[in-house]
Amino acid sequence: MRFSASLALALPALAAAEQQVPLADKVRGWINKATNYVSAAAPSVTGNPIKAATGKAANAAVHDLTLENWRSIVKPSPAAAHQGPEEWMIFLDGGNKTCYGLCANASAAWNVAAPILAASPNAPKLARVDCDDQQILCNTWAAGPPSIYHILLPAPLPDQSKPATTIHWIGLNRSSSVTHTAKVITEIHTKETYKQKPVYEGYFHPFDGIMHKLGLDLPLAYVFWGFSLMPSWLPMIAISLFSRVFMSRRQAARPGGIGGPGTQGGTGTQPPQPRR
Repeated sequence: MRFSASLALALPALAAAEQQVPLADKVRGWINKATNYVSAAAPSVTGNPIKAATGKAANAAVHDLTLENWRSIVKPSPAAAHQGPEEWMIFLDGGNKTCYGLCANASAAWNVAAPILAASPNAPKLARVDCDDQQILCNTWAAGPPSIYHILLPAPLPDQSKPATTIHWIGLNRSSSVTHTAKVITEIHTKETYKQKPVYEGYFHPFDGIMHKLGLDLPLAYVFWGFSLMPSWLPMIAISLFSRVFMSRRQAARPGGIGGPGTQGGTGTQPPQPRR
């Protein structure tokens, strides 16, 4: 009875303590479960799964992509010719300019998911783009944060022809918790949930799109960037001035002008002459 009474008195205290567990501890607990899953799926990872995941994460390179370097980084390695297309996961991040300050949860979730992805079997190559600093690059892809660009990048064929590059764009919920978003990001690779999204084949496909082939993706990206810098009231004033000029020229082109012959308010005949 004493044990039961003590346990009954301890339960409310345990519940209160559970509610006070900080978010970082909860995320850490989820990482422990995920790394255990990865360890079970990959017999080659021996020892403590947390240490193994941490070690791989330290060696894994999360490339920071820019407009100048991304084509030299996101390219197939010689192994792709024998092992098939290489998998890339690129996280599109942003701040106040491009994400309106709503990407904090997604950014934290990417930091949680990246070590788990690095420790997973056949780990994808990882990269990140800060769309606040690289607005032109994000505009050339016609994509915004927070999102994941999942790419299957094939190697050129022996005749140097280039197979199509498969891209899936996965948008991330800005309001979801860090734990949920980290799970979503991880399962893009571990459960191949990217296959639930349609293959992107739009004009701004960075490898096979018509804008890229015509060399128009970069000029249009600068145009979009220029419009983003424009104050919201400037287009309205420009449209108003244009419409006024257009209407005044149209009225002036009418025969006789306003109130003249052939228009309302004019008879089209000479006024009667007084009798002498």
